[in-house]
Amino acid sequence: MVNLPWRISVRVMGLLKKIALVLGTALVVLLAVRIYLSQQGPDLHLWHTWRADEMTVREMDESDYAHYVARENAIFTDLDNRVTAKSGAEARTPLNRYYRKSLVWPGQFAPDANRSFVLMPAGTPRGAVVLLHGLTDSPYSVRHLALNYQRRGFVAVVPRLPGHGTAPGALTNVDWEMWMAATRLAVREATRLVGDKVPLHLVGYSNGGALAMKYALDALDSAQLRKPQQLVLLSPMIGVTSFARFAGLAGLPAMLPAFAKAAWLTIAPEYNPYKYNSFPVNAARQSWLLTQALQEQLGRDAREQRLDGLPPVLAFQSVMDSTVSTRAVVTELFERLLQNGSELVIVDINQAASFRPLFKPASWTAVSELLPPKVRRYTVTTITNASEHSLDAVAKTTPAGQTWERVEPLSTPYPAEIYSLSHVAVPFPPDDDLYGRHPEVKNRYGISMGTIALWGETSVLSVSKDALMRVTSNPFYGYMEERINEKMD
Repeated sequence: MVNLPWRISVRVMGLLKKIALVLGTALVVLLAVRIYLSQQGPDLHLWHTWRADEMTVREMDESDYAHYVARENAIFTDLDNRVTAKSGAEARTPLNRYYRKSLVWPGQFAPDANRSFVLMPAGTPRGAVVLLHGLTDSPYSVRHLALNYQRRGFVAVVPRLPGHGTAPGALTNVDWEMWMAATRLAVREATRLVGDKVPLHLVGYSNGGALAMKYALDALDSAQLRKPQQLVLLSPMIGVTSFARFAGLAGLPAMLPAFAKAAWLTIAPEYNPYKYNSFPVNAARQSWLLTQALQEQLGRDAREQRLDGLPPVLAFQSVMDSTVSTRAVVTELFERLLQNGSELVIVDINQAASFRPLFKPASWTAVSELLPPKVRRYTVTTITNASEHSLDAVAKTTPAGQTWERVEPLSTPYPAEIYSLSHVAVPFPPDDDLYGRHPEVKNRYGISMGTIALWGETSVLSVSKDALMRVTSNPFYGYMEERINEKMD
């Protein structure tokens, strides 16, 4: 009996060694599979290996917008000299944004919406807005919203977030703290232009939505940060898929130069002048770290009853979203807000689509399953069909603290050929020249993504069929703009 504890400890140690051996073996196997799969894809190009000399967090916090733009100009010059000017024969295709004579080379378009920009209104500004684009995107993705704010008397400051707008390789050596520093810098510039006596709005799309939300939370804790009076979030990245949590492991083989392609989750042709198609592991990792920091801060401030200082949140979200978690928008954000005039606008699937029998059954009731049935502290508006047999669209609104519903007919029907909205469609109107289904000027940017309809065999295309199927503009953009305008007024 005296030796019993010793025997137990020996057995425990033996068991732990076996578990460690099994886990180690599994990790080795997974890394081997990852190496094998990554080496099967396309080769890396100059735009994958080039890095941008972005400002550090400290430099941005101690600098101003003029210096940020000066560094940005130097980055674009370096990109042109070391990537565009040196691309080989294999890169000289009509739809390669890094070939100077291609249809989609951004340098030929004026202004180049990959760069930071500021829009000044006519007359005395009555407000300021900072607009933050999404991950792998560029300032182009919030351009229409910026123009709308400008028309209504607001100064619009739209920063290019570090790592974006240049080449996908630039996203391999940035972190989310740099994006936050750029957000703070943009708010300082907006305040410099109009002062602090007029309203400040923050508008964030996707990853930019997470940045806008976190800035508002940070402003609760810091007297040095100017507090916004309104948040507008489009497809906000409050939560991402669980895979992003382990994305860093997928990139481990890239520590060896021979397996550099393992640093990429997707290597794809770069035919979009204002968005990367290739997606590095680091981008997924940073998005997860940002959402974790945001969720922890939201939870802590809710427990400590500090969220009463937050401005109202107006969010627009597709019930079907393959990029961010729609459920996290509800559970991690809106369910924690106090009753302060916040509203969540959800776009339902097309319930009247002729191909409805092809839908997954869970999608038919996705909205009702998503929202808590109790009386809510925030208003909910659902854009959906007037009936199961009608393409006419309505906005069904349940005010905060109420159970009754107001139904408002919309002037825009649900397009018969669209079965749902998508994450990437929300900020773009149907007449957008790049992403719109009905571009005002077709192929203005070399290609009109929203008009692509390809039919043929599955093995021919060099790009993802899923990417080409995804709807790229928002048929209800006009309604969304009206709701945003109400907040300005």
